[in-house]
Amino acid sequence: MPEVKVPELAESITEGTIAEWLKQVGDSVDKGEAILELETDKVNVEVVSEEAGVLQETLANEGDTVEVGQAVAVVGEGSGNASNSNEDTSSQQSTEASSTGEAASTSDEAPKAEQNDSTDSTQRVNATPSARKYAREKGVNLNDVAAKSNDVVRKEDVDQQQNGAAASNNKPAESSKKQETPAPAAQKPSKPVKREKMSRRKKTASKKLLEVSNNTAMLTTFNEIDMTNVMNLRKRKKEQFIKDHDGTKLGFMSFFTKAAVAALKKYPEVNAEIDGDDMITKEYYDIGVAVSTDNGLLVPFVRDCDKKNFAEIEAEIANLAVKARDKKLGLDDMVNGSFTITNGGIFGSMMSTPIINGSQAAILGMHSIITRPIAIDAETIENRPMMYIALSYDHRIIDGKEAVGFLKTIKDLIENPEDLLLES
Repeated sequence: MPEVKVPELAESITEGTIAEWLKQVGDSVDKGEAILELETDKVNVEVVSEEAGVLQETLANEGDTVEVGQAVAVVGEGSGNASNSNEDTSSQQSTEASSTGEAASTSDEAPKAEQNDSTDSTQRVNATPSARKYAREKGVNLNDVAAKSNDVVRKEDVDQQQNGAAASNNKPAESSKKQETPAPAAQKPSKPVKREKMSRRKKTASKKLLEVSNNTAMLTTFNEIDMTNVMNLRKRKKEQFIKDHDGTKLGFMSFFTKAAVAALKKYPEVNAEIDGDDMITKEYYDIGVAVSTDNGLLVPFVRDCDKKNFAEIEAEIANLAVKARDKKLGLDDMVNGSFTITNGGIFGSMMSTPIINGSQAAILGMHSIITRPIAIDAETIENRPMMYIALSYDHRIIDGKEAVGFLKTIKDLIENPEDLLLES
């Protein structure tokens, strides 16, 4: 019988975690129809069946880690009979009930109606199939259950709703047994705590960030930018910009993206990476823009920024941000970038030391714009809108001179935005 295997995802992704089975054994499956959702290091993807038929067997459970090329399900010939089976069972039960008398029939129909009502109500909740079944067995309404992670209700969430405490695992019997045997006093936490498994994406992010810290000679240099001129330019041009570009707003990110491209051209080492004993200098400018979502930080890439104008960059950033928050980013949006910009200023950060993204050589950090007194000359002090910027870089590739020069180029272009337009 045809097997459904985990497809090739991306060069850097070799495995994923089964987040949810979208089909159950016995369900009909069309060719090209998704049967499960796979959570990878970067995005969630749907695994589809290459054949039409019936899902005969699942070879892995929700929460299992599976590798690229691994068989996860078997699809056989035929048509789905899950609904037919339910109808046959209902018909058989009805016949049996009628043979024992009208009163028995009426008695059996009441719980069936309650079960149907429960099923209808749970369909509106984002829950795993096993959680739906478990909730029906326990008589729990999924609308009353709060999901602990990823906005998906799981079996342990049903236990928590029913028992008033988180289950230790997915087996209620074992959980109940453990609760009957109190832990030694020395092992009891002195204060209330909440323990839950990290999502795959957070575990992967923590692993990769640690790898970057351990495998690079990373350090950070800083500078500050007087934002007066670029803010005045935005103020003068913002309304006309919106009219000319179908509602696209002129933000700061397009200025910093174009300034980064100009600086990368001047200091190509910043646009490089190490591959074994080789240094690969990228001659393209795919700039990653860090986006915060409910599931953590994602870094999709704006492609060919050297060939895009301000409006095109702003529109693409806005589009990627929406896709990230709606969980619609594809793998193509997340791989093979050359440089990254992260803006902690939107959360109020005044200064930080960002960590390099993956195998890239550097990352630019933007921060809050804060009005501070600045010495204009020996006689004059003025309040100016100032921003600290940071460049974390791999010292194996980039020397301090290039790092400082790179930031100085960003500073000069942002403080003189007319020069930035000429560079573009």
